[in-house]
Amino acid sequence: MAAAPKKKKKRSATVKTFIMIVFAAAIVALLYRFSDGNGSLVSVEVFELPAENEIRVCFLEVGQGDSILIQTTENAVLIDAGEYSSRRKVLAYLRESGIETLDYVIATHPHNDHIGGIQPVINNFQVKNVVMPDAVHTTSTFESLLKLIDNKNIPLTVPNVGDVIKAGMIELKVLAPEDAASQSNVNNASLVLRMVYGDTSFLFTGDAEWQMEREILESGRDVRANILKVAHHGSNTSTMDEFLDAVRPSSAVISCGVNNVYGHPDPEVLEALNDPQRGIIVLRTDENGSVVMVTDGKEIKLYTGGLAADE
Repeated sequence: MAAAPKKKKKRSATVKTFIMIVFAAAIVALLYRFSDGNGSLVSVEVFELPAENEIRVCFLEVGQGDSILIQTTENAVLIDAGEYSSRRKVLAYLRESGIETLDYVIATHPHNDHIGGIQPVINNFQVKNVVMPDAVHTTSTFESLLKLIDNKNIPLTVPNVGDVIKAGMIELKVLAPEDAASQSNVNNASLVLRMVYGDTSFLFTGDAEWQMEREILESGRDVRANILKVAHHGSNTSTMDEFLDAVRPSSAVISCGVNNVYGHPDPEVLEALNDPQRGIIVLRTDENGSVVMVTDGKEIKLYTGGLAADE
């Protein structure tokens, strides 16, 4: 006679309370790392739109790809939009965020896991400007995107290093690439962007690999940032020690898919990020879902709820 399946034991109230206390303590510790040290910390568990003096940065969970929404009460910028297969998620995120118009849609580089969802975005929202590096890719996704931009008469800008992409309080300075067209590796044609607001800063790196990281460091450009979007989904082609130590982030966000076939993030990269001497808090979209942060220029708050849009 087959044994009856064992019933799962219910957690006692004491255990539940302990777990909640530990979780709350972890959130407060994370927020303290982002703050200016004055003890003014807020753990936000309910999704809200940013206040007038705030910028919200959402690292969207789009599987194995990248998509980042930067938003204020008046303006919005979308950096990448994941694969085409994640389009419904991206559209749902934008609608949930109250987006009707995007000041800029930025394609960091023309790989499908970054530009695949841009066409549906353009077809469903008013897009004022598109920004791309001077890099081409022989895929139907890239070619059809260029045609759509042209058909809708959307201004297309290829920025230079030092240019600032500005939408209200949102200011993104271009740190790389110096010459995207000369890159034999499309990843190294990625736009690398740094956003500074007050005393806080974010670094968005696309899929830039170590060759581009070294070029940026040798140029002397300022890469310091509280928050680092880890390049190339945590691949070992990027995030070399020298670059990581120059950025000196309090937290790093890795955008990657659950159990992805590439093995991202790479164990060596995780080891570097988790080095106790660096003290970096690592967040991952495959484990944490969408990562939402809000800065008022003094501290960065972590949103622990909301933006759970389904496909």
